[in-house]
Amino acid sequence: MSIKLARAKKLKPVEQLVASYTTRLTEVLNDLESEKIERFIDILLSMKEQSGTLYICGNGGSAANAIHLANDFTFGISPAGDAIKVEALSANSSVLTCLGNDIGYENIFSHQLKVKAHRNDVLLILSGSGNSKNIINAVNQAQMLGMTTVGILGYQGGSAKSLVDLSFHFEIDDMQIAEDTQVIIGHILMKGLKEYLLRAKRTNVADL
Repeated sequence: MSIKLARAKKLKPVEQLVASYTTRLTEVLNDLESEKIERFIDILLSMKEQSGTLYICGNGGSAANAIHLANDFTFGISPAGDAIKVEALSANSSVLTCLGNDIGYENIFSHQLKVKAHRNDVLLILSGSGNSKNIINAVNQAQMLGMTTVGILGYQGGSAKSLVDLSFHFEIDDMQIAEDTQVIIGHILMKGLKEYLLRAKRTNVADL
């Protein structure tokens, strides 16, 4: 067997993987409700008007996605001449390791909210299972403060699904696809906010 033929036979499973993965991701995204995106944009605009902050948290890959989206909301909207205040609760390793060591990993997000968040703020949780104790504690703390809570969830949605005020739930038993949906929704939100703010800016200029 030639090296070229052997390589082609090895590639076939990869082609199947690509087809399977992209098909499943597309099927999952077909369940995305535009009305929920509009509602979340309204929540963020209301938060912005009240000088609130968007806090984002998650574990593992979701923690990285929280940081990614914080960057997007900080800079990605700036062409509109504006932005929203945003903070990823997973970004500071010193804070996370301190809290995890001293008061328990289950409190690494809720304690941060307790000391810095206010009722005009919004919490966005990113979770595959929706059952992580530190995520549930963060939602409970946010609600005690009167914050609006939003979740992007996979699998069965877990306990978080019924706790948050607005849930984007994708019933997919694949953590990587669940994490993909987090970034995709975040990017759609960023583009939606930017477009809204650009339109508002053009309207204000036209009224001068």
